[in-house]
Amino acid sequence: MNWKTGLTIVAISATTAIASVWGYGKFVERQNAGIQEQGKLPVNYAGFYGTNNNKAAGSVDFTAAATSATPAVVHIKTRIKAKQVANNQQRQRNPFSDLFGDDFGDFFGGGPRILPEQRASGSGVLITEDGYIVTNNHVIDGADEINVTLANKKTYKASLIGQDASSDVAVIKIEGKGFPYLIYGNSDEVKLGQWALAIGYPLTLDVTVTAGIISAKSRAIGINRQQDNNPIESFIQTDAAVNPGNSGGALVNTNGELIGINSAIASQTGSYIGYSYAIPVNMVKKIVTDIVKYGRVQRAYIGISYIAEGIGEAEEKFYDQKYGTKWKTSEGIFVTEVPQGGAADVAGIKSEDVITKFNGQPVTNMSELQDQLTRYKPGDKVTVTYKRGGKENEVTLTLKNKAGNTDVVKNISVIDKLGGELANLDKKVAAANDVAGGVVVKKVGSGLLSKSKMEDGFVITAVNGKEVKNIDELKEALAGIRTGNIRIDGFYPGFEGRYTYPLRMEE
Repeated sequence: MNWKTGLTIVAISATTAIASVWGYGKFVERQNAGIQEQGKLPVNYAGFYGTNNNKAAGSVDFTAAATSATPAVVHIKTRIKAKQVANNQQRQRNPFSDLFGDDFGDFFGGGPRILPEQRASGSGVLITEDGYIVTNNHVIDGADEINVTLANKKTYKASLIGQDASSDVAVIKIEGKGFPYLIYGNSDEVKLGQWALAIGYPLTLDVTVTAGIISAKSRAIGINRQQDNNPIESFIQTDAAVNPGNSGGALVNTNGELIGINSAIASQTGSYIGYSYAIPVNMVKKIVTDIVKYGRVQRAYIGISYIAEGIGEAEEKFYDQKYGTKWKTSEGIFVTEVPQGGAADVAGIKSEDVITKFNGQPVTNMSELQDQLTRYKPGDKVTVTYKRGGKENEVTLTLKNKAGNTDVVKNISVIDKLGGELANLDKKVAAANDVAGGVVVKKVGSGLLSKSKMEDGFVITAVNGKEVKNIDELKEALAGIRTGNIRIDGFYPGFEGRYTYPLRMEE
C-alpha cells in the first residue's frame, strides 16, 4: 500500500468519525430534559447511534429502529376488584329480575349487586432508566392493581404517579434501575408521508411492530370527551395497524425516537380498519413532567371562546346571523368572546379577532392551538398573532390557569373538594338503622357539599351506587373522579326515607 492510499484511508476514517460525533451531537440537542437525563444514551440504543444503522432513517429497513425501541415498550395488565353496588336499601327484591335482567330488575328495585372482577391490558413506554412509564389514562383508570411485563418477560408491580383524563395521558412507575427507555423525538418535525412504527401488545399478543405513514396531524376526533368534559386532542394520524391492547404504546420514527403515544383507532367494529391516532410526544413531555413534579398538569389558558370545528347546521345559521360569513372565511381561530380579566382580555384581544399564530407557529384550528398551548404553564409569556379588520397584530400575553391567576395548581383530593367535617358512623347507630356502616357529615362546610341541599347529620351510605361503610371506603369510591356528576345516597338518623344528592365535580 503506497502513501497516497494510506492517506486516503486516514482521511475517510477521520471524516466518518467527525460525522458520527456531529450526528450524535445533533441527536443530543434534540432531547428535551423533562424527566429524562439530557445527553444520556439508553443501553438499548447502543447498537443504533454511531454506526451505519443510522442510515435506516432514509430507507425502508426498520430493523434498527425496531430493535432499539421494542425493549422499552411494556405490556400493562390491570385488575379491578369485584365490587358491591348498593341499590336503595328500602327497595325489595324484584322476583322478575332474574327473568328480565339486572337493568329491568333495578327499575322495580332490588338488593345489592356484585360487579364482577375486571381485567384488561394495554401498553406503555419506559421513558427513564429508573422506571417511569407513560401510558394512556384509559388503560389504567380505576385499576386496583397494575402489573407491567417487559419485553424480556420480567414482571413488576407498578404504582400510579398521576393521570390526566383531558389528554388521556397517565404516568406509572416500576421500581428498579438500568431499564431501557425511549428517547424523546420532536413531533413538530413529523411530516406527512414519513414512515412511522407502532409498537405495543395488541390483542394480548407479545410485543408487535407495525409500520405505516403519517397521514395527518392535529386531528381531533372527540374520543377524549368520553373521559373528560374538557378534552384536549391534537392527534398524529397514521395508517400503522393498531388494535385493542396497543393503547399506550409507542409511535416511533425511523431513528427509533418516540414521536407519539398510541391512543385510539377510527373504527366501527372496535378493531383496526385504516387509521390510528397518537398523542404527539411534545404534548406528552410537558404533561408527564407536570405530573411527576406537581402531581397534576399545570394547564395554561388564553382566555377566549371560539367557534369549534364540525358544528351543526343550527349553529352555523346562528353564527351567520351574528357575524355574517366572515367567520367561515377566516384563516385561523375566530374569537367569539373574551372573558374579562383573562390573558387575552388583558393583552387587548377582542371578539371577532382571528388568531393566526401562537409563538410564531401558524394555527388554523383549535387542535393546532391546543398542541402548542399544552407545552406551556400559567405564568409563561407567549406571543399571539391575530388579524383585526384585515390588519395583522402581535401581542405578548401572560398565560393564566383556570382560576385566572398564575399560581401552581395543587393536586387536591376529591374528598378535600367535598369539604365538610366527616366521621365514621357509630356501630350502634348503624345497627339501629339497619345499615352496615356509613360516613356522618357532622358539618357540611363550604366545599362541594354546601352546593347541595344536604344538611348537617346526613349519613353517606353510597357513592355512585357503590356502598360506603367508612371514610376509607368513601375515599376509595371517590378515587379517580376528577370531573362529572356524582351521586351521594344516604339517610338522616331518626327520619324515614333515603335521600340522594347529586354533585357536579369540576377541575
